[in-house]
Amino acid sequence: MNLFDISNKVALVTGATQGIGYTLAKGLAEAGAKVYLNGRNQEKLTEAVQTLNAQSMQCFELLFDVDQTLQVEAAVSHLIAQEGRIDILINNAGIIRREKLEVLTETDWDAVLATNLKAPFVISKYVVRQMIKQNQGKIINICSLMSELGRDTVGAYSAAKGGLKMLTKNMATEWGRHNIQVNGIGPGYIATPINAQYREPGNSLNQYIISRTPAQRWGNPEDLLGAAIFLASPASNFVNGHILYVDGGVLATFGNPDEF
Repeated sequence: MNLFDISNKVALVTGATQGIGYTLAKGLAEAGAKVYLNGRNQEKLTEAVQTLNAQSMQCFELLFDVDQTLQVEAAVSHLIAQEGRIDILINNAGIIRREKLEVLTETDWDAVLATNLKAPFVISKYVVRQMIKQNQGKIINICSLMSELGRDTVGAYSAAKGGLKMLTKNMATEWGRHNIQVNGIGPGYIATPINAQYREPGNSLNQYIISRTPAQRWGNPEDLLGAAIFLASPASNFVNGHILYVDGGVLATFGNPDEF
């Protein structure tokens, strides 16, 4: 359907060498987009791009650290010089530092806020200037359940993702007049290599997440692709400032009544 057509669109996905970012980059490329994968590890980035191109996709490397403004500006300028445009930006790169707030160091707090909140602002600032010239663009910020909920040991992450939710709304407010749509995707608990240890049978967190999720399972990165294609395509041309939660129903429920 033409509504969901993103063929030959130029996309940038940050933090795209593994996990959710890699899956989103692959999904956009499978849908026909020209995708620039970002990472800060040259070896991992090259491997990811070569793997996708071996499957007849149009993927390219864009090496930079999202926390380094000069690198961001140079990388975005290079992409635009190569392509003459940029149609889709997915701000996916993120980190987490698990620690209770009373002992969390300011260094870790600053690192989490820099990567998860400041970086999407900086990258979007440089990308949107080209989108304004085009009078068209899609920006997708990867938010989180923690944009809405708190949990022990993720205070900095929740603060950053809550901030990203509101940054998304403000971007939509300021840039909507230029035919630019800025939305977010809020993943639930998604199975990635980073959380493999918590998904072992018998692990208490694994059991809790499954019981807390109406779908009764962890999500897969592929579960996010429909939302990403929708928000990157003309189908979402009048959707702006919205956070689409892909969480198996976690935010819809207070808990499983079978527990009581």
